[in-house]
Amino acid sequence: MKTAVPTARWVVTRNSDAVAQMRLFCLPHAGGGASVYREWETELAGTLQVCRVQLPGREDRAREPAFTNVLRLAEVLADALQPWFDRPFAFFGHSMGALIAFELTRELRRRASVLPRHLFVSGRAAPHLPSRTPSIHHLCDAEFRRELRLLNGTPEQVLQDDELMEFLLPSLRADFSVCETYEHAYEEPLSLPITAFTGQSDPRATAEEISGWSEHTRASAGIRTFPGDHFYLQSMRPAVIAAIVAELSPLLRRGPALEANAFVGSRAR
Repeated sequence: MKTAVPTARWVVTRNSDAVAQMRLFCLPHAGGGASVYREWETELAGTLQVCRVQLPGREDRAREPAFTNVLRLAEVLADALQPWFDRPFAFFGHSMGALIAFELTRELRRRASVLPRHLFVSGRAAPHLPSRTPSIHHLCDAEFRRELRLLNGTPEQVLQDDELMEFLLPSLRADFSVCETYEHAYEEPLSLPITAFTGQSDPRATAEEISGWSEHTRASAGIRTFPGDHFYLQSMRPAVIAAIVAELSPLLRRGPALEANAFVGSRAR
């Protein structure tokens, strides 16, 4: 049974950005919402239309139940985002968002749908590699909050606010369940480029683990390393955005013809 959710609730974008030739769909990390990529819209205006994916269980969708299974989420996203695929597009996902972007791309391929022109994955070990960290989504509240503090991704003032944390814990647990219950199933490598980003001191995604993404594409694969830990995106945003634009520049330079030929060669074979 499909979940009937209005498409507009899944995508946050300031305007149509008619000048932009491509769309960049940005998927958040566990516990994150569409606001994580708010500044990207300003910095990429006129170059890429930033489409911030808003998942249930956060921000203006906070009262909706969050997904706990990435494959089910990918199915629903494939339906919800389909109207936005009328222009060439790419996916960017950080941490949990990288896993979602990967499985969403594979779901689109199963449907013989149009595919992204490029997949950008950040802060996430290649999906076929076993996790090195113990699961935490099942821990009691006190232990779960302690683990969140160690990850350094949740502001201390939020962690210390008992009322707020009581409200946030269900969606946070769901997000960690998405990552921690994932079981990779082999499929043929994708036929589109993959670029993997990581922070130099990210304990959850080492350079070696990031390099494993190359096994999931028959096209080009690249690695970009930036100063910082798992949340390097916060301090290195301009450099990350510049790297994305550099990777997509051959497509962007093609001008109006890009839109006319957007889907040639993009469908699953």
